[in-house]
Amino acid sequence: MRAFLVSALLSLPLFSIAQDVTSVDQLDDQNAISELYRLTLTEGRSYYWLKDLCFDIGARLSGSPEADSAVDWAVALMQSLDLDVSKQPVQVPVWRRGEKEIGYYTTSSGEKEKVRLCALGGSVSTGDEGIKAPVIEVGDWDELEQLGREQVQGKIVFFNEKMPAENLYTFHSYGHCVKHRWGGAVEAAKYGAVGAIVRSLSLRIDPYPHTGSMHYEAALDSIPAAAISTMDAEALSAALHRGDEVEFYFRQTCDTLPDKESYNVVGEMRGSEFPDEVILVGGHLDSWDLGHGAHDDGAGVVQSLAVLDLFQKLGYQPKRTIRVVFFMNEENGLRGAKEYARLAEASGQNHIAAIESDRGGFTPRGFHVEGSEKALHMIQSWEHILEPYGLHQIDKGGSGADIGPLKTDDNVLIGFVPDSQRYFDHHHAETDTFDHVNQRELELGAASIAALVYLIDRYGI
Repeated sequence: MRAFLVSALLSLPLFSIAQDVTSVDQLDDQNAISELYRLTLTEGRSYYWLKDLCFDIGARLSGSPEADSAVDWAVALMQSLDLDVSKQPVQVPVWRRGEKEIGYYTTSSGEKEKVRLCALGGSVSTGDEGIKAPVIEVGDWDELEQLGREQVQGKIVFFNEKMPAENLYTFHSYGHCVKHRWGGAVEAAKYGAVGAIVRSLSLRIDPYPHTGSMHYEAALDSIPAAAISTMDAEALSAALHRGDEVEFYFRQTCDTLPDKESYNVVGEMRGSEFPDEVILVGGHLDSWDLGHGAHDDGAGVVQSLAVLDLFQKLGYQPKRTIRVVFFMNEENGLRGAKEYARLAEASGQNHIAAIESDRGGFTPRGFHVEGSEKALHMIQSWEHILEPYGLHQIDKGGSGADIGPLKTDDNVLIGFVPDSQRYFDHHHAETDTFDHVNQRELELGAASIAALVYLIDRYGI
């Protein structure tokens, strides 16, 4: 151990180091965190784990055979790190996309244009024949209400609100528009529409449609809903604005099967002094069925596990229990998160902090903190340690969907915040593939989360 430490500490010229250091516990915080970053950049395994997940398994929609394989992969990987590993059963929905979707529109001038689209998760089928009807464009639900049933009934509603470009943090733009994807079919059905088409949630103009969850209400007709690529949304809107009468056709053969059993996968390193105080770090193992699910959220699960891998490499024994959770069914139900929280409450577990990584494997920027002002100020007091690594955005804000159900008056929930500019280029699209993940950015994210876990473990929260 001494030889390892001498070698490691000599690689940290930014900080003065006492000559009589004989164990990791005697390192000051700056040196320990600097070593976490050195280890992740020279010995980190997140990128290779993600490669295996993406290429050996691929997309992992809840209830699919691929999701089952991902659970087995996660258990084996955690066991390879000698963690205490368990599986938590959870019932998950089973929605299948079916055959490749088909879409086109025709204009009164005789043009016929193909469009790229994909069914929204949870949508009903159009039937084998598909649906063809006049299309009407709206920017938001207020415009739809103004048109009323007389102008909407029997038509396909095209929701074409763009994600606002002015927000530096692109998740704010996503939050502004996601209601059309989630509830557009319900709103359109209120006025007698026969289908709903939603502009993909991306700031980029490209040919790739982006899927995502939607829902129905029992009192209304369940009409089929699909997302159209931003490139085709622009062209369709231009045709409508020319005054053409446009008919839209789309066909999708998706269906929903009965729920089935799946699992959250949990691995932990028990604390040496306060084992009943849990610091959770996690992401979601499931993904949509397009692409590899690389950024959403393969990056998050491998970064979470890397925290314990880095602690082992550092030789750091945490005071508190560090628990890694790979949640199942974040994308279309949050059932894994809800079941985990239910079991934790029933058994009286004390989660003092939870950190979620579910915003892509891009360059680290900081953390969003959801908790008391005291907790926020304490984490902000560590900025001088974290800022040299680009972690300068430590702000009050939302944490994450999977850790949300764990919220109490006494704990703190934290969302890891990477740079967001490219995230929605890939989110829920076939472009969310391994080749769009940068190795250094991914590994730096793992070290950033490990650094914060280290500080919380050392000082509590």
